[in-house]
Amino acid sequence: MDSITLVCTASLIAGGLYWFVCMLGAAEQKGKRAVDLSGGSIDRGQVQENYNQYWSFFRRPIEIEKAENVPAFVDTFYNLVTDIYEWGWGQSFHFSPSIPGKSNLESTRIHEEMAVDLIGVKPGQKILDAGCGVGGPMRAIAAHSGCNVVGITINEYQVSRAKAHNKKAGLDKQCDVVCGNFLEMPFEDESFDGAYSIEATCHAPKLEDVYSEIFRVLKPGSLYVSYEWVTTELYRGEDPEHVDIIQGIERGDALPGLRSYSDIAETAKKVGFEVVKEKDLAKPPARPWWSRLKMGRIAYWRNHIVVMVLETLGVAPKGTIDVHEMLFKTADYLTRGGETGIFTPMHMILCRKPEKPQQA
Repeated sequence: MDSITLVCTASLIAGGLYWFVCMLGAAEQKGKRAVDLSGGSIDRGQVQENYNQYWSFFRRPIEIEKAENVPAFVDTFYNLVTDIYEWGWGQSFHFSPSIPGKSNLESTRIHEEMAVDLIGVKPGQKILDAGCGVGGPMRAIAAHSGCNVVGITINEYQVSRAKAHNKKAGLDKQCDVVCGNFLEMPFEDESFDGAYSIEATCHAPKLEDVYSEIFRVLKPGSLYVSYEWVTTELYRGEDPEHVDIIQGIERGDALPGLRSYSDIAETAKKVGFEVVKEKDLAKPPARPWWSRLKMGRIAYWRNHIVVMVLETLGVAPKGTIDVHEMLFKTADYLTRGGETGIFTPMHMILCRKPEKPQQA
C-alpha cells in the first residue's frame, strides 16, 4: 500500500471514529456530546465507587425506607445518569404517548404543553416545576404559555445544566432553577399561581410529604397537575413476574417504592386538595409510550460501543459502562411494564387548592 493510500485510509478511519464517537447524540436533540460524559457533580475518579454505593442501597432495603436517606440516594443517581440521559434521550427526562405522524420530540412537547394547559395559567404568572431535571419541560411550557417558571431539583449538576440550556434558548429571564429538596422547598407560602410535576414525585419516600409542600406554596384557587409513576389495576403482588418487573423499575430509577394508582387521589385529598380530574394518559386510544424504548435498542448498542471505547481510552470516567448497562436493563423492565399493562408513567391527577372562605 503506497503512502497516499495509507494516509487516505487513515483519514477515513479517523473521520469515521470522530463522527461515531464525538458527533452522535440523541436522535433529535443532542444535549450532550459523547466525549463530554461525566459523573455530574461527582469527581471522575469516584464515579465507580458512587455507582457501587447506589447499588448498596438495594442490598439494604431498610436504608431506602428511611426518608432521610432518600435525597442523597436520588442525588447520587442523577449525578450518574444525567449526562447519559441528555446524550441518549434528550433534555426531557420523561415518557409521552406515541402520536401518529409526530416525532418523539414533538410528542414530548405536546405532552408537556398539555400539563400547563390543564392548570389554566396566564402569561406572566409564576408556576412551579417540582422536580425539573435539566429543564426540558420547563422551557417548552414557558415558551408555550408565556408563564414564568421556577424549577426545583435535588441535584446541583442539573441546576447548572438547566441554567445553561435556559440561557441558550433565550429563556433565562422567564425560567429559573434552584437546588433543593421538594419535600422542604425554599419558597414562601401561597407564592405560585400554579404547579406541575412530570414523572418526578415518584422519588419522594412519601407522596403525602411532597403534595403537602406543593399545597403550601400554591395560592388558593390554583391548580396542580402531576404525571405519576404507578402500578395499575392489572398489577398482582402475588405474581412473581409482576414483582420482578416492578422491582427492576425501582432499582434502575432510584425509586423508594412504586405506588398504586389507587393511592394518588386519596393522598391529594388528605393534604387538602380537591381532585378535579384523574386519568391514565397511557390507556387507549393513546399509543404505546414504550415504543420509543423498543425502537432504541439499536441506538443502545451503538451507544454502548461508544461508551466502552471512551471509558477504555480514559475519556469517560470509570463506571460509565456500568451506568449505561444499568439503564439499558431498566429500559427492558419499563418496556415489560408497559406491555403487560401493570405500570404507567403517566397517571395524571389534576388538583385544586380550595379558595379561602369568605370573611363574614
